Amino acid sequence: MTAASLSESKIAQRIAESFGKQSFMTTLGATLCHVAAGEVEIALPIAAHVSQQHGFVHAGAVASIADSACGYAALTLMPPGAGVLTAEFKINLLAPAAGERLIAKGRVVKAGRTLTLAMAEVFAVKDGATRLCALMTATCMTMISRDGVAD
Repeated sequence: MTAASLSESKIAQRIAESFGKQSFMTTLGATLCHVAAGEVEIALPIAAHVSQQHGFVHAGAVASIADSACGYAALTLMPPGAGVLTAEFKINLLAPAAGERLIAKGRVVKAGRTLTLAMAEVFAVKDGATRLCALMTATCMTMISRDGVAD
């Protein structure tokens, strides 16, 4: 069975189960908002524990949710039992991450057998308005039959 043959609900369940194992996302307060084939959205409420000295969300927290959005978008297209690890990423911080919450929208640009290119846009939400604050591109590596790396 391939990822393409999995139903949307099975894909969402697989991603939710894996996301639940990421204690760092729990520490940040991030939640999974949307899952579809090739797409994942993660939300992060803005709070003092993820802020830097000027009151904006720390770049590390912004990069973390963007990286997870890219990786999980890639995982939605992987066959059962396969895992994904980020091989590299680049992030552009475009504006201060400030407001009520951040939304990282990850999507697959090109899926390959071994490498998948994904991107994430991170938006700051304030008073219902969204502002693009970061853009990430990531290369994700498919991991099959590797101890400790699956789903």
